[in-house]
Amino acid sequence: MANTTIAVTDDSFEAEVLNSEVPVLLDFWAEWCGPCKMIGPILEELATELGDSVKIAKINIDENQATPPKYGIRSIPTLLLFKDGEIVGQQVGAIAKSQLQAFIQENT
Repeated sequence: MANTTIAVTDDSFEAEVLNSEVPVLLDFWAEWCGPCKMIGPILEELATELGDSVKIAKINIDENQATPPKYGIRSIPTLLLFKDGEIVGQQVGAIAKSQLQAFIQENT
């Protein structure tokens, strides 16, 4: 597994997120979203630092419109943390890297 963020689509969501053997932090984002652009580099850094212990994935809500409504996504960025196919944590809005690290550690 590459230590970088993974682009998820509606078609790959089940395989990449729900059936993942490791916890998955999924970022619901869009190109036009300012806070999404702020958190993007943080997610890349965490993907490298956390290695294979957590998969960091991103789903573009404009290009993939089937998945966000299933999870009640109303604002972005929204980060959902999945473990064994279930949501174990949710964070809405851009947050500092230290807060995001703590959020992942508390929920994995």
